[in-house]
Amino acid sequence: MPKFTFRILWLDNNVAIAIDHVLGKNISPLTSYFFWPRNDAWEQLKTELDSKPWISDNDKIDLLNKATEIINFWQEKGKNKSLTQAKEKFPYFIFAGSN
Repeated sequence: MPKFTFRILWLDNNVAIAIDHVLGKNISPLTSYFFWPRNDAWEQLKTELDSKPWISDNDKIDLLNKATEIINFWQEKGKNKSLTQAKEKFPYFIFAGSN
């Protein structure tokens, strides 16, 4: 069972990423949404994760790598890819969106 999951808003002009903490069958918000490219979502996520000393360095690296994958996929394909295609690429994340 994963310890963390992503909530992603898949929008035409932005992608927003938030991380949730998974505790058994319960999901608790860990971060607010950070928007790319409106802001530097990756840097904001890193700062937020660094402020939580109980998260291991390995988990932080894994979460930031996944955030990079999401941002890169949106940048390369987002404007041409539907929300359905994003869900297929990242089946374990929670998606909402407008396209």
